[in-house]
Amino acid sequence: MRYPLLSARRLGLPRRAVSQILLTQLAIAAGVAVLATGLFLAPLSAQLDDQAMRRALAIAQSAAADPSLAAGLLTADPPAAAPSADSPVQASAERIRRATGAEYVVVMDLNGIRHSHPSSDLIGLPVSTDPSDALAGREVMEIDEGTLGRSARGKVPLVAADGEIVGAVSVGIAYDSVRDRLLGAIPGLLAYAGGALAAGALAAYLLSRRIQRQTRDLAFSDIAGLLAEREAMLHSIREGVIALDPGGRIRLVNDEAARLLGLAPDSAGAVAGRPLDDVLGEGRTADVLSGRVAGRDLLTVQGRRVLVANRMPTRDGGAVATLRDRTELEHLSRELDSTRGLIDALRAQDHEHANRLHTVLGLLELGLHEEAAEFVTEVVGVHRSTAEQVTEKVHDPLLAALLVGKTTVAAERGVPLRLSDSTLLPDRLVDPGGLVTIVGNLVDNALDAAAGSAAPLVEVDLHAEGRTAVLHVRDSGPGVPAARREEIFTEGWSTKQPSRHRERGLGLALVRRLAQRQGGSAWAGEAADGGAEFSVVLPEALR
Repeated sequence: MRYPLLSARRLGLPRRAVSQILLTQLAIAAGVAVLATGLFLAPLSAQLDDQAMRRALAIAQSAAADPSLAAGLLTADPPAAAPSADSPVQASAERIRRATGAEYVVVMDLNGIRHSHPSSDLIGLPVSTDPSDALAGREVMEIDEGTLGRSARGKVPLVAADGEIVGAVSVGIAYDSVRDRLLGAIPGLLAYAGGALAAGALAAYLLSRRIQRQTRDLAFSDIAGLLAEREAMLHSIREGVIALDPGGRIRLVNDEAARLLGLAPDSAGAVAGRPLDDVLGEGRTADVLSGRVAGRDLLTVQGRRVLVANRMPTRDGGAVATLRDRTELEHLSRELDSTRGLIDALRAQDHEHANRLHTVLGLLELGLHEEAAEFVTEVVGVHRSTAEQVTEKVHDPLLAALLVGKTTVAAERGVPLRLSDSTLLPDRLVDPGGLVTIVGNLVDNALDAAAGSAAPLVEVDLHAEGRTAVLHVRDSGPGVPAARREEIFTEGWSTKQPSRHRERGLGLALVRRLAQRQGGSAWAGEAADGGAEFSVVLPEALR
């Protein structure tokens, strides 16, 4: 088995990610500098060649424009018969050569015979290159080999005063001078390339330092391992995790968060990059996760789930939010509250029952048998009539049992709980559990509100209109101010002190969510005799 780390060390490569990035950037910068230098030198050489040829052509054009050259060529003796370095043509050509710095200035006749040349021994001999184009009246620029070596050449026709071509002028610029110019440009070019390389190296170093800070000086293998561990952790933990960028867009959603928020199981990748409000819509859940509502262990309701959310900002301006499912715990807490209330009621009934037994015993000891029988009949009849009254109007067994229990608890708290005359609900509920939750929450709140009033009373009106269930719960409490009748349905809003085992402010929020889930609505108003009246309408609640 081969280990990449050991192989990298054998090759002499650094292990840290920042060192590898720095070396890579330096290699790229050096390669770019070399490539840019080569790409600059190639056209520079061609440009210098072109400049040398144009200079030679310009000197030749200037020389051919001198009328003395054409006149001297016409009046001179044939060079082969009388070669001389002192002829007017040779003198003029040498003067031009020395003045311009050209390597040679050659004047030839129509036969290609030289009448001038820096080497007087070559005067009277044919030129070494083909002069036909220049003698035909065409100007020529070229780089070619001649008797004096390689040179940049310019050839132009020599025209007499009458316009007739009498010869040609050829001017050469030594190619070594062109090469010297090219070589002379290389040090400056290398200096610029070195400066660019130094600037690139400095930028690479600064960038690598920044990367070092951001990556905590980890190796690539460590970063890959951390990413793999993060993915495994996010998808294995039983806590929802949502990461947001500074713009409020979703970076990632793990499987548990998608489940708790009611998203599709395979939608984690689809929602990435989308704004949180677009995915969840308006509501407390989006406000908590986006940070518009601050605090720790914030409660929110998403669908039928009660969630506890915490949000932690990140260094880049984003945030990571965690979600925990508290639905079952909330149900257990409410059952515990109901159980405690029932225990208190039973304790009070036990005390009352003992008093009644003592009363019966006293009547019997006094020999008042008829009075004892009447007393027992009256006590049993009250409880029996209460249960019969509820079951006659509410035919669903779960809801009827709830109301009978709430009536008993209310009686022990000194708050009468009664059903309105219009109450009548058949046993055809589609979701009896949901309606039990709604009625239980509203009755509990009404009992709490009415307990301290002068004439305490709670009235429940529950009836059917076709397939629609309509619920009204009225109390004799202080009522709800009009400005807060919407606010009270917000998760976490409560006027009660939180108990030791659960948070407050979820009952009314659950009532509205359950009503909305069935396509209905819930709202608060004012009762006819004062106090508060809560109304719930559930379309299609009955079969």
